[in-house]
Amino acid sequence: MNQASSVWLVLLAALAAANLPFLSQRLFGVWPMRSGNKGLALRLLELALLYLLVGGLGLALEQSLGQIYPQGWEFYAITATLFLTLAFPGFVWRYLVRH
Repeated sequence: MNQASSVWLVLLAALAAANLPFLSQRLFGVWPMRSGNKGLALRLLELALLYLLVGGLGLALEQSLGQIYPQGWEFYAITATLFLTLAFPGFVWRYLVRH
């Protein structure tokens, strides 16, 4: 896999993972909830875990292309805010659109 396709794969995975907690009542889109509803706190926890999962995917793809470049805290702060920005459509659909 070349570098351009790796970047697109990570971006598409981040878009899907960022919206998954808000579009599904199931935990990680797989396991049904006993109570039937997920609260906002559980959705945010799920969002944080999916951020780490997508970050691991990006790290694995970077390792397959060559040496991993060391990152500082700024990189993680920017990618976390980008992940939250990508989650905005799902948040709007879940909490701001009337159903």
